[in-house]
Amino acid sequence: MSGSGDGTHFTLLGRTDAVGVPDLAAHYPYPDGLDSCWVRANMITSVDGGATSAGKSGGLGGDGDRALFSALRELADVIVVGAQTVRSEDYSGVRLSASARLARQQRGQSEVPPIAVLTRSGRLDRDAKLFTRTDVPPLILTSTRALDDTRRLLGSVAEVLDASGAQPDSVDPAQALTLLAERGLRRVLTEGGPGILGMFTDDDLVDELCVTVAPLLLGGGPGRIVTGDGEVRSGMVLGHALTDGDGYLYLRYLRDR
Repeated sequence: MSGSGDGTHFTLLGRTDAVGVPDLAAHYPYPDGLDSCWVRANMITSVDGGATSAGKSGGLGGDGDRALFSALRELADVIVVGAQTVRSEDYSGVRLSASARLARQQRGQSEVPPIAVLTRSGRLDRDAKLFTRTDVPPLILTSTRALDDTRRLLGSVAEVLDASGAQPDSVDPAQALTLLAERGLRRVLTEGGPGILGMFTDDDLVDELCVTVAPLLLGGGPGRIVTGDGEVRSGMVLGHALTDGDGYLYLRYLRDR
């Protein structure tokens, strides 16, 4: 255990500024002039650290979390998720309002960000909403070993890319980001799941973590928002903290590089 911490200065946070839903995006800017990917992760957790309720992260969210979820999507060039998240959360393509599409055009972005799925096996149901309810085809980032089979299965409904690094049977997150950057998709938003966030964390690729703390206790069943084999220690600094009338806490952390 550390010492007494007598030199620590605490700040009691209070309600100082009201932030309306239309103003959320202004509090989550990406850096200007990116020449490589900036990886923002958006996750939700219970007060006691659980990542899901009834097997889904969506079971933890409230109205405020859903508003932030939409605002962060509107800002991103691409949404990165894992195949298990696509299956368990029944992902479809991103849906944006006419005003959000116009705002994206004015920022020089495409009207709608694509979903990019990291999948070692490439085994996805081509009849899933990811492919049938979308305005833009998704990107499937798979392994060298699964590339040909995945292109045969999904090549007519998605762009399938080889995202392996040194290991032909796995997806390398750094290579995935290189492929996205080559396509001008540098403002990255990953929505997990925990395994995908673990991959990016292990490789020191997370620039920003937006985490919603839901006012719920879930007990010991659900896992954490990050899973993986190892342990890392990456310093973060608090960008801001928001709350709402339902008791949710919205934290934005940035890497202390």
